[in-house]
Amino acid sequence: MNPDTVYDLLVLGGGPAGYAAAIRAGQLGKKAIVVERERAGGTCLNWGCIPSKALLKSAETYQAALHADALGIDCGEVSYDFRKIMGRSREVSDQMGGGIEFLFKKNKVDYVVGMGMVHAAGMVEITDGESKGTFLKAEKILIATGCKPRKLEGIEVDGKRVMTSREALAMTEQPKSIAIMGAGAIGAEFAYFLNAFGTKVTLIEMLPDILPVEDQEVSAAIAKSFHDQGVDCRVETKVDGVEVGTDSVSLTLVKGEESETLEAESLLLAIGVVPNLDGALSDKLSLELDRGYLKVDENYQTSEKNVYAAGDIVGPPWLAHVATYRAIQAVNGMFGHSTPVPFDAFPGCTYCQPQVASIGLTEQKAKEEGISFKVGKFPFAASGKAVAVNHSEGFVKVLVGEKYGEILGAHIIGSDATELIAEYGLGMKLEATVEEIHQTIHAHPTMSEALAEAAAAAHNEAIHI
Repeated sequence: MNPDTVYDLLVLGGGPAGYAAAIRAGQLGKKAIVVERERAGGTCLNWGCIPSKALLKSAETYQAALHADALGIDCGEVSYDFRKIMGRSREVSDQMGGGIEFLFKKNKVDYVVGMGMVHAAGMVEITDGESKGTFLKAEKILIATGCKPRKLEGIEVDGKRVMTSREALAMTEQPKSIAIMGAGAIGAEFAYFLNAFGTKVTLIEMLPDILPVEDQEVSAAIAKSFHDQGVDCRVETKVDGVEVGTDSVSLTLVKGEESETLEAESLLLAIGVVPNLDGALSDKLSLELDRGYLKVDENYQTSEKNVYAAGDIVGPPWLAHVATYRAIQAVNGMFGHSTPVPFDAFPGCTYCQPQVASIGLTEQKAKEEGISFKVGKFPFAASGKAVAVNHSEGFVKVLVGEKYGEILGAHIIGSDATELIAEYGLGMKLEATVEEIHQTIHAHPTMSEALAEAAAAAHNEAIHI
C-alpha cells in the first residue's frame, strides 16, 4: 500500500466479488488495491462455502465407510475425531486464503487488512487495523462488502448455545442435539453434516418445503431423504419464542393451531442474510439504497459517480459465483473493456447428500407465468453408473418450451448434482434445445448420461425408462 498512489480501482471487501474485481483490474493493467477487514477470500472462503464443503466431505466419507459393506468392504469399527474434522476445514480455508494473496501479488494488486470507509468519490479512510488513519485515493471505488448472517432480535449469539453459520464453522465440540432455524441451503447442509455424525437434528422451516426455492418435486425428495437419514424436518412451523439456558435452548414451535416446546443443546440460525455496510460509508456520503442494499444501474454504478458496487451487497441472489460474475462485469464496464452483460440464469447448489442443483424456472414458476412446457425426467435408479457406484438416489428433471424446445429450467437431486448442472447452464447460455442435449453423445457409463436421457424423455424418447 502506498498512500501517495492514486489507484485506478479501490475495492472495499475481499470476498468473491472483491478479490475477483481487483484481479480483473490487474489483468487489464490497472493499479488496484483491496481493503479487507479480515482475510482475503471474505466470508465465502473463510467462513462459508469452502470450509463447509470440507466438513461435508468428512461427513460423506464417514457415512460411506459405515455403509461400505454394500460394496463388499468391511471397514470394521469406524470412528471419527470431531476436532480434527473441524480443524481440517480451517486448514483448507487458510490454504485457499493464501492462494488469493498470491494472486494479488501476481496481478500487482495491493492488499490492506483493515476497515475502510468511503468518504466521497475517490477517497477512502482506513478506520481500523494497522493502517488506521490512512487515507487512500482512487479514480474508481467498488464496494463489495457482502452480507452477514441474520440474527434474532434479543437473542445473543454466543457461539455455543446460539450460533450462526460462522460460529458453527468454528465449533470444537459436537452438540448432542441441535435445532436449526431455516431450511435453505445453509440449514440443509449443516443438518446433513451434524446428523451424519449422530447429532439429533431438528430442521425447522416456516414455509411448506425444505429448500423452498427449489422445484417442489425436488424439495419433496430431499425431505424424504432427510427423514430416512434421521433428520427431524418440521415445515410450516414457526418459532414463537426462544429461551437460552445454561445447558440448552428451549424453542416454542407453532404449526397451525398447535404448539410444542422443543429443547436442544444448541440453536443454529440459518434464517438468511442482511446487507453488510457497517462502517463502510461516511455520513457525508449518501448512496441510494433498496431495502438496505446498494442500488446500482446496469453498469453497477451507485447513485454516486465513480462509486460502484457488486456482489451480495447489491441484493439477491446471494451466491458466490453470481458475486464474482457481477464484479468482473462491473470492472470490464468501468474500464471500457466490454459492456456489462446482465444474467438471467444462474445455478443454485446445495451440497448435502443427496446434492441438489438447479438453474432456470421451476415447474411451479413456469405455470405461474403461463408458459407452455413439457417435462423430461430420468431417475438415477435407471442409470448403470449410478447403480454401480451405489448412488442411485434422485433424478434429473428438465423443463422444455413446448413450441421451440428451449431449456427453461433444470433440476437435479443426486450424487454430483452440483457438478452435473453445468451442462444445462452452458446449454441455456448457448440457447441450445433439448434435442441438441439429447443428440450430444455422452460417455457410457457416466452420471451425465442422465442429463441426455432426461432431455430425451421430454419427447418420450428416453431409452432406459
